[in-house]
Amino acid sequence: MTFSGELWDRGGASVYDEIVRHRFITGLTDGTLDHDAFRYFIVQDSHYLRAYSRALSLVAGRALDEDAVSMFALHAANAIAVERSLHTSLLGSLGISAADVDAAGSGPTTTAYMSYLTAVCATGTYAEAVAAVLPCYWIYRDVGRELLKRSSPDPLYRQWIETYGSDEFDAVVESVLAVTDGLDVSASERERCHQHFATTCRYEWMFWDAAYHKLDWPVG
Repeated sequence: MTFSGELWDRGGASVYDEIVRHRFITGLTDGTLDHDAFRYFIVQDSHYLRAYSRALSLVAGRALDEDAVSMFALHAANAIAVERSLHTSLLGSLGISAADVDAAGSGPTTTAYMSYLTAVCATGTYAEAVAAVLPCYWIYRDVGRELLKRSSPDPLYRQWIETYGSDEFDAVVESVLAVTDGLDVSASERERCHQHFATTCRYEWMFWDAAYHKLDWPVG
């Protein structure tokens, strides 16, 4: 089995099954999702993508060959481009400005997820960093594929679905999976990779759940 296959079987598959059954996802496809929940999601994803771009830059800095350096550096730049283009158009449709995004700040789940990614990518090994950032690529790709099958009667939701279910994004994910499968990791490092991958998969589920419930800080 490939290393990415190991990671998925141990820490990803069961979480993904829960994600595609989540009420946020099913609400996207049948059009019943509250626009306030989608608004929360887009705002939080804007904050998350900024941090994810920085995390990918850290991965690029730890990469062991020039092709991987270039790939992760490009993905870091593309994360910012997505945040600026797709989110700008969606936020505009939802009546939210960039100032509103900044004023909203990052919620509890977003902050925890961003902090975990940054810590692993800054202090872990290259393989650990790759394992930590991989679920965001992989789960979004697979969720996008599933949502494309269902589509949505809501044009805002359909726009998001068509972006993450695209062939272009699929190619990006496959390139990261190839890097993952080419990693040379020790037994102890391998176990840490499994832990990081499973943790960020859980954070992916928590991100959808936080949006559905519009989770805010309990105090302050």
